[in-house]
Amino acid sequence: MRTLALAALQTTPVTHDPEASWERFADQVRAVRDTFPHVQLVVAPELLLSAEAPLLQSRAEWMREAAVPVPGRLTDRLGALARETGLWLVPGSVYERADDGHVHNTALAVSPAGEIVARYRKVFPWQPYERTRPGSEFVVFDLPGIGRAGLAICYDGSFPETVRQLAWLGAEVVIQPTLTTTRDREMELVCARANAWTNQVYVVNVNAADPAGVGASAVVDPEGTVRQQAGSGEEVLVDVLDLDAVTRVRTYGSAGINRPWAQLARYGDRIELPMYGGTFRPVPARD
Repeated sequence: MRTLALAALQTTPVTHDPEASWERFADQVRAVRDTFPHVQLVVAPELLLSAEAPLLQSRAEWMREAAVPVPGRLTDRLGALARETGLWLVPGSVYERADDGHVHNTALAVSPAGEIVARYRKVFPWQPYERTRPGSEFVVFDLPGIGRAGLAICYDGSFPETVRQLAWLGAEVVIQPTLTTTRDREMELVCARANAWTNQVYVVNVNAADPAGVGASAVVDPEGTVRQQAGSGEEVLVDVLDLDAVTRVRTYGSAGINRPWAQLARYGDRIELPMYGGTFRPVPARD
């Protein structure tokens, strides 16, 4: 059995104070390690370490004030924390200042060895409200001996292409840091379940707690069933994902009957997709 034990931190930043937000996050990660020693991966909400404010308290200039280079001091601290705790970290996302001066909303994955193993720039910023520069590619990373994970950020989940592409790249679990303060949270949860079911992957959608967000973080299994869902306040969702369930569901079907991913693999290359200028290509072989 290939299992991934994770802790999804539904928490809040200290608004417009990255240093205090970092200290709070680091303490929470250490507390997870001490309280739940079987946990391997800790996930946090979107823009937590950039100390972003709730929507109606945000400042247009904060994005550039908070932006940091990647790699840089922040990623050095994340690496040190990962080595100290022995944990995989997906610490939400940060405002990243790129070499060309543009600012991206960037999710990071850090290994227990302290290495940045994945950097994903949000492809679908929440326009017109979010002013970061869109990324241009989807990103997956391997957890050796466990499986492959993909990264998405908040509004990315509203576009079916996101999780479909991550699944095509071999992701068995999609980690989706989120910062939602608005009443469309219910629609995001609908999308999380649909993305999990149609691509037969786990989706771990981690929102910020009140007052930074409206919470309702969720862990969804490859059959679209919600395993856990948080309330609105601060809490931690601890779960152990059986990644072999992805193989089982794709082989025998959701609810033992539906096999959409296998059908795509079998017939997809015959379907013209003029919107994308091509067809569905065979899934690449795993290394």
